[in-house]
Amino acid sequence: MSAKRDFDAPGAGVYSAPMLTHKATRSPLPATGARPADDTIVAYFEGDFVPLSQARLPIMTHGFLYGTAVFEGIRAYWNEEQEQLYGLKLLEHYKRLWRSGRVLLMKPPMPPEELVELTVELLRRNGFRQDAYIRPTLYKSSEVVGVRLHNLEEKLLIFTVPFGEYIAIDRGITAQVVSWRRNSDQSLPARCKITGAYANSAFSKSEAVLNGYDEAIVLTMDGAVSEGSAENLFLVRDGKLITPTGTDDILEGITRAGLIQLAREEMGVETIIRTVDRTELYSADEVFLCGTGAQISPIVEIDHRTISTGEVGPITRQLTKLYFDVVRGTMPAYSDWVTPIY
Repeated sequence: MSAKRDFDAPGAGVYSAPMLTHKATRSPLPATGARPADDTIVAYFEGDFVPLSQARLPIMTHGFLYGTAVFEGIRAYWNEEQEQLYGLKLLEHYKRLWRSGRVLLMKPPMPPEELVELTVELLRRNGFRQDAYIRPTLYKSSEVVGVRLHNLEEKLLIFTVPFGEYIAIDRGITAQVVSWRRNSDQSLPARCKITGAYANSAFSKSEAVLNGYDEAIVLTMDGAVSEGSAENLFLVRDGKLITPTGTDDILEGITRAGLIQLAREEMGVETIIRTVDRTELYSADEVFLCGTGAQISPIVEIDHRTISTGEVGPITRQLTKLYFDVVRGTMPAYSDWVTPIY
């Protein structure tokens, strides 16, 4: 671990927002993912802690014009009984941000360990007593017209807002295998969280929702199952988990890896990583989507075909309970997954 950074040093957080050193005090805010009306919410922007409402990008910012930015979506979970907020797999997310940045010829301003410290400080200053979402973004900050990755400056911003469900987790959802295909690693690398690549996710999501479904399932250019619009996918067959391989244009998900670990260590369930055909979805015993934003969302119908009994399956249900016990800090064996904020 690198030396702890002093975020109250000159030039490292000049906005005098309330800084909490112990327990959170803020009353709950709407958890819609929209920017709260509360002007005391703080973001990290251009090297300082500033009011979120004042964090603005110039309209000629390269990352805005061309999608030349990488990001992470991170969650923090509130445990009411412990009065503690837990950041989920912070270090893993920032290591992936570094890897994504390298692909786009960018380098974050500090190592992953210091980015974790910065995020803890940001969450403390905001004092949330509810689940929250953290979005660090490393972006090409030069104000210039012209498509390229080289000879451009970059900057880091981080904001955090209260956040609830992205898609339903307490009921089965419906999904459509959409006509859009997952962007190939040979054209736009799926294993990196590039902001511009999420237009592909938006096409897929909107097609499914406008057709009356809750979510999309996206195939590769070769017709293999890849993932949801912005989630990894698992199916259950004969008591085993099956999930598409990393070479099927998936994001190599942090939640995906965690669920594989939980299934193996806590349930004795094996995970098979391989290419998955479309029709395997229809005959599966269970299907679910997962991701930091999506959490775990069971699918009970795909393309008007009921999955098994049409109810949330036992493996999905048990895995979901384990996952939420871990992320809320109630399973000491997995304390390395979470970082206490207060």
